[in-house]
Amino acid sequence: MTFLLHGKKFSKDIGDQIIKFINQIHNHNIHIIYTSAFYELVKKHISKYNNKSIKTISSLGENKENIDYLICFGGDGTILNAATIIKDKEIPIVGINTGRLGFLATISKYDISNLMTQLINKNYNLSNRALLEITAKNTQLDFPFALNEISVSSKENTSMIKIKVFINDEYLNTYWADGLIISTPTGSTGYSLSCGGPIVMPKSNNFIITPIAPHNLNVRPFVLSDDNIITIEVGEHHNSRKFILSMDSRNHYIKNNTRIRIKKANHCIQLLELHSSTYSKTLRDKLLWGLDNRNYEV
Repeated sequence: MTFLLHGKKFSKDIGDQIIKFINQIHNHNIHIIYTSAFYELVKKHISKYNNKSIKTISSLGENKENIDYLICFGGDGTILNAATIIKDKEIPIVGINTGRLGFLATISKYDISNLMTQLINKNYNLSNRALLEITAKNTQLDFPFALNEISVSSKENTSMIKIKVFINDEYLNTYWADGLIISTPTGSTGYSLSCGGPIVMPKSNNFIITPIAPHNLNVRPFVLSDDNIITIEVGEHHNSRKFILSMDSRNHYIKNNTRIRIKKANHCIQLLELHSSTYSKTLRDKLLWGLDNRNYEV
């Protein structure tokens, strides 16, 4: 069995638990591979293993071994970053939340001590999460996929922009807004939600189109099946104006009148969920559903 360990931060409040988990992996004689950036964070804390062969990689293209799990220490942003490492390998991502409660990194730092047993006994569920695949004309995208959402907005952020939207090449609408979000069900609890979009269950097979601060108040978020192809065109009468195409917070500048096509990718991302960390429970805990605060004093 082989684990790939990944993280972007190593703080004092979680560091001891991370090292204890690494010790557990070694005690079970499980092979460890570190992402290069994460190893730089932890190497001085695991110096006792220096006599063992330590392997680090920057991408899975450098690795020829079969990886059973990618263990991800961090928050939702770290998991979005991990998706760019996994790419189309569909290796289960184990998200250990080291900060505030997240929608993707749902395994609490307090569950780390029991996590190894759960993994060895396969006492978990795998949640397949759809990805967006993006093609932008005359624009080179290093990783043209998004787990949460893509968005387009103005580079200057000083005025509204005009965005035409087509569904399967049939004209849908022209949005006058600060920008537009196309999200997966996974991303429905992210940027889209903050702009008034609906919460959509992960396996609903939908896309959500959410305008950002639309000029027309009768324009609302729109849900459609993910077997459709969405085309958007950002255009202004100022030919020199540039715009930002953001894919899970990875930004690219695009030119005026660039056509962007979005469809469901042929592969997915697998998120590992313990039986104690269901999606419904995460919603209740994160959004405080069912909490009666009428008796709380301010």
